[in-house]
Amino acid sequence: MKKLLTKIIPRIYGKYFNLLVVFDTKRTAQKAFNTFCKIRKGRVTEQQKPFLEAAKKEVEAAAGHQIQVYEWQGSKPTVMLVHGWESNSFRWRNLIKKLQEADFHIIAFDAPGHGYSTGHQLYVPLYSECLQALIEKHQPQFLVGHSVGGMTLLYNDFKNQNEFIQKIVTIGSPSEFHEIMTHYQGFLRFNDKVLNALDAFIQSKFDMRIKDFSSSKFVATNTKKGLLFHDRLDLIAPYHASEQVHQNWKGSQLVSTEGLGHSMHQEEVNNQIIQFLEA
Repeated sequence: MKKLLTKIIPRIYGKYFNLLVVFDTKRTAQKAFNTFCKIRKGRVTEQQKPFLEAAKKEVEAAAGHQIQVYEWQGSKPTVMLVHGWESNSFRWRNLIKKLQEADFHIIAFDAPGHGYSTGHQLYVPLYSECLQALIEKHQPQFLVGHSVGGMTLLYNDFKNQNEFIQKIVTIGSPSEFHEIMTHYQGFLRFNDKVLNALDAFIQSKFDMRIKDFSSSKFVATNTKKGLLFHDRLDLIAPYHASEQVHQNWKGSQLVSTEGLGHSMHQEEVNNQIIQFLEA
């Protein structure tokens, strides 16, 4: 029954958008965007609490949200960790252990609508606004992002180009927003009129068309050093995303794996991150 509902409910949304767009394109686009950005999981679980509670720092105001920040002290430069969609800072536990052993100073935070932070929606420009506020306060030299967190790092660097940041690491990150929107359209089965309305809405809100929101384009002017991890069999973010980013980012290295999945918590990945940051 649950599997059946999982298939039916998205199609109901799609049919609703297809009908509504006939009468009101702007309202349809707003609703389709809100549905896309809605967070359905990623809050802190009972299992995750002990690890996160021990590292809680302040709650910081950013982009109209209260953002929970975590800190692990170290004498080496600051590394800022940026998690992915429907996750939270607990996902970094394995890497944090390695970073602590190497004596890095570590800052992590929960995105809007995730972990202990406020909100119910997330999209890259909002995530970037929160990220930039925390970057300005904590002045990290290194950034590490997973999935949409990595996409946010590259978008943020394109918008802000903080000179004190030296290296950026992305793990299993998507690149092309139009691919994400095509998947969204296919999942809900809404028509091209709805998609065109969404495109116009996004352009009016962010001054950027869907096709132009692209990590591979953002990195064309990136002068920092980058390390890109991506598994060839990643079922969430396609492997070619990091290939495209690597091709356009002169200072980047691409580490291709097979069978490590999307999350990539493995020790071999974390060890390579440490080596890259220490080099």
